[in-house]
Amino acid sequence: MVAQLVRLKLTLLANTFRRSVWQTIGLVVASLYGLSILFLAVTAAVAGGTLAPAVTGQVLTVVGALLVLSWWVVPLFAFGIDATLDPLRFATFAIPRRHLLAGLAVAGVISVPGLVTALGAVGVSFAWWRHPAALLAALLGAVCAVALCIVGSRALTTSLAPLLDTRRSREVLAVAAIVPLLLIGPVIGWLGDNVEKTVDGAAVTVSVDAAPAEAVGAVVGPLASVVAWTPFGAPWAFASAVHDGAWALLAARAAIALGSLAVLWWVWDRALARALVTPRGGGAAGVGKGLGWFDRFPATPTGAVAARSATYWLRDPRYAASIAVVPLLPVLMLVVGTTSGAGTALLLLVAPAVAWILGFGISNDVGYDNTAFALHVATGTPGRADRWGRAIPVAAVGVPLTVAFAVVACAVTGTWSLLPPLLGVTLGMLGTSLGVSSAVSGRLVYPVPRPGESPFKTPKGATVATLVAQMVAVAIVLVVLLPTLALAGAGILLPAPGASWAALPVGLATGAVALLGGVRWGARVYDGRRPELLQQVMAFG
Repeated sequence: MVAQLVRLKLTLLANTFRRSVWQTIGLVVASLYGLSILFLAVTAAVAGGTLAPAVTGQVLTVVGALLVLSWWVVPLFAFGIDATLDPLRFATFAIPRRHLLAGLAVAGVISVPGLVTALGAVGVSFAWWRHPAALLAALLGAVCAVALCIVGSRALTTSLAPLLDTRRSREVLAVAAIVPLLLIGPVIGWLGDNVEKTVDGAAVTVSVDAAPAEAVGAVVGPLASVVAWTPFGAPWAFASAVHDGAWALLAARAAIALGSLAVLWWVWDRALARALVTPRGGGAAGVGKGLGWFDRFPATPTGAVAARSATYWLRDPRYAASIAVVPLLPVLMLVVGTTSGAGTALLLLVAPAVAWILGFGISNDVGYDNTAFALHVATGTPGRADRWGRAIPVAAVGVPLTVAFAVVACAVTGTWSLLPPLLGVTLGMLGTSLGVSSAVSGRLVYPVPRPGESPFKTPKGATVATLVAQMVAVAIVLVVLLPTLALAGAGILLPAPGASWAALPVGLATGAVALLGGVRWGARVYDGRRPELLQQVMAFG
């Protein structure tokens, strides 16, 4: 049964090369990226183990613990990120549960993250190549760590599946996950600028003049000594214990790792037994009153599309994920400004950034429609109504929101003289990005998470397509906004008050013309490619 499930997972993985060009490119890029990270990690570990094995062991313990923790936590936020071997699909096959568990555990390694994790865990073990006994312990710890990653991830997701079964709970959890993800970079930067640890009751600041190994050991050592006593870090600390000759410590860490693995296996077994006999419910959907936004927009094709788009932005977690970033941008800029020494000046970038995020948000609206796009084709919705219906809700919210961000940024930084060029760039950015998105979305459609799925789920091929679309859109927007940016730059850097004030009407005119032209061109492309667009969208499902 284990071999059969592994063969099935390999077949599913191989079939991704046949579904679409984007999925093939995405899988190849993900594999190359994983291999590059793997090569760098193994090289750094072997080099560090040669020069300073004790410090390298501490670093591997901390980094390995973060890896195991990520395997446990990320699937909770990205619910449904990999359901190729959903155990519920085997409920009618009467497979013995212990065989199913073993097969699913081994098959869990057959993926880009699983293979990179397994190869990386084995590769970094050779940091102890000069110490054969420690190398053997490191290899055993690597196997145990990979098992903890796979089994722990499956145990938690299967156990918490009833709590995450309702769509609303998944939406709230997925959107809430954006907050820590956005703050990871600033927190790391802050820690890097404030490397100060308390050792033996005295504050010790690591000097740049200290030896690199000593500096790293002073920072990581106390943390590694704590993490090694947790299930996340215990298997990565096997080799350090053998290297130091602490056999009792090795036994204790092995007991923690193996005991945790046994408990997680039992939890997964119990949760899977419950899931196989108790079908999931979709959760009772609340009964709404009235027609919502359809009562507020005119009863025209454009109004109907606008009402549906407004509903998407407020209720679809895939759109809500973009909106959730907006209020966090000022916090992010403040943290980055504080750590980099720029102060509050970075707040001036918030308004243009929000304008870009909102404008680019409709660049793949047809892909987000999924099979609902068939209604547009079946009813013959004209391209002009479709393009304007998607752009109007964003513009209606985006204009006052971005203006408010610009005014608040100038008030906080005390640079009221920069308000005219900032408004020109911001409103020009909003109009231009909406126009470019309206034009591009009639031509370029790429895979996105389907309705009801986690907004963090990345279909194979979507990453490369999204990057290409973003780079093309950014290039076009910058070219169109070049006169506005030139006037704003001249007004700020020279300074030239005339150029600053001229940036406002030029930005407004540029944004308006770009929006009108983009909608018109996109409507023409949409009218000529509706069947092809529907065919592409249906292929993603």
